[in-house]
Amino acid sequence: MRRFRRSRILATLGPASSTKEQIRALAEAGADVFRLNFSHGSHADHAERYRTIREVEADIGRPIGILMDLQGPKLRIGKIAGGKTTLVEGSRFRLDLDKAEGDAGRANLPHPEIFAALQVGTHLLLDDGKLCLRVDAFGPDFAETTVLVGGALSDRKGVNVPGVMLPISPLTDKDRSDLAFGLELGVDWVALSFVQRPEDIEEARWLIGDRAWIMAKLEKPQAIEHLDRIVALADGVMVARGDLGVELPPQQVPVIQRRIVRAARAAGRPVVVATQMLESMIQSPVPTRAEASDVATAIYEGADAVMLSAESASGQFPVEAVTIMDRIISEVEFDPAWRIGLDASHSAAEATTPDAICCALRRVAELLAPAATIAYTVSGFSCLRASRERPKTPIVALTPRTETARRLALAWGVHPVAFQEAANLETMVVDAGRVAVQHGFAAPGDDVIVIAGLPSGHSGSTNLLHVARVPD
Repeated sequence: MRRFRRSRILATLGPASSTKEQIRALAEAGADVFRLNFSHGSHADHAERYRTIREVEADIGRPIGILMDLQGPKLRIGKIAGGKTTLVEGSRFRLDLDKAEGDAGRANLPHPEIFAALQVGTHLLLDDGKLCLRVDAFGPDFAETTVLVGGALSDRKGVNVPGVMLPISPLTDKDRSDLAFGLELGVDWVALSFVQRPEDIEEARWLIGDRAWIMAKLEKPQAIEHLDRIVALADGVMVARGDLGVELPPQQVPVIQRRIVRAARAAGRPVVVATQMLESMIQSPVPTRAEASDVATAIYEGADAVMLSAESASGQFPVEAVTIMDRIISEVEFDPAWRIGLDASHSAAEATTPDAICCALRRVAELLAPAATIAYTVSGFSCLRASRERPKTPIVALTPRTETARRLALAWGVHPVAFQEAANLETMVVDAGRVAVQHGFAAPGDDVIVIAGLPSGHSGSTNLLHVARVPD
């Protein structure tokens, strides 16, 4: 199950991809990490999928990462009489806490925190931005608005408040229950929705500790104002373009995507580009050319992974979607311009021993063209630092912790292997060559680079780079 490509694929599981046969087919087609979307499905559903993924992992002999995606706060209007009404452009429309069914003149908005954050002139977006209201007056329990963009409005449609920092925790009661359940299962990553500020990551970290790595979903424009701090606090980030595309003008989303990818790469944090990447493949066996270009753009930018949502969860062609995404990534990585772009966008290292070692790794790989880099790691830190450099060699991560191997399945260029901790340098070198041959990265007589921290077992202690030749 060696991957010859460096960028990874994150595939969402759902009704179209829940059996062992389907999950194995997705893994064999190229899925490296599976996403459990807790906006849908019961705990029993997710527990069964988790169990099945682990069975497939054991069968194929390659660590598979599992990411749980928390739903986060969902801001929605209440019920509408008859289920649907029409808002007319220029008309008045009231939002309030009254639970009575709404009509063409008013609707329930059961979120006092929104009213508390409003200002005159604030725009409210309904139904993924299809309708737009302007706030003319407001109080602690109401908002009087003018309809700027009208149309049909149905029960329970979502509300977005672009440009406003809402005093809301990203973790609802449902999220806290789901989180406790997912951590008990043993998920490797937790995707945190509705991140607006650095304190949101700190709140999640207090609950999660080191039981899983945290991925900040950047879907609110407010988060971009604190981008560097959020990236520094999280273990990874996701460019969640769905809500970003609702709250920002469409022309700004590609610019923000590029900015997020650059910030994450500079900090050495895995970054995932998500939402509508191969959307047409929900119903079509082939993507549009624009979608193929969208996936390619993320890879040229240096993203660690690209994600499939409904394409693999509920679409008609889940395996085909993973297969074509695998092919697009491989084609881009074969293009010499891809490597030129990675080198041109390389970030400066910090004055630390691990950074110095990994910078040297990148240069040695360029000069000697070794078959692979073998990185000994306990926490995963040294592998993420090596991955940040985007070296020309594949990175084989040897770790005594199964959970670390699974978390690293999302990192660019990393091939994780659960392996016993080495006792000394001589053992490291021997084992490095043996594993590189066993996993198809090297042959007898090839050179390999070994990086590690000595004494072993300490996180963030990378201080060794050794070039070794695999014995004949």
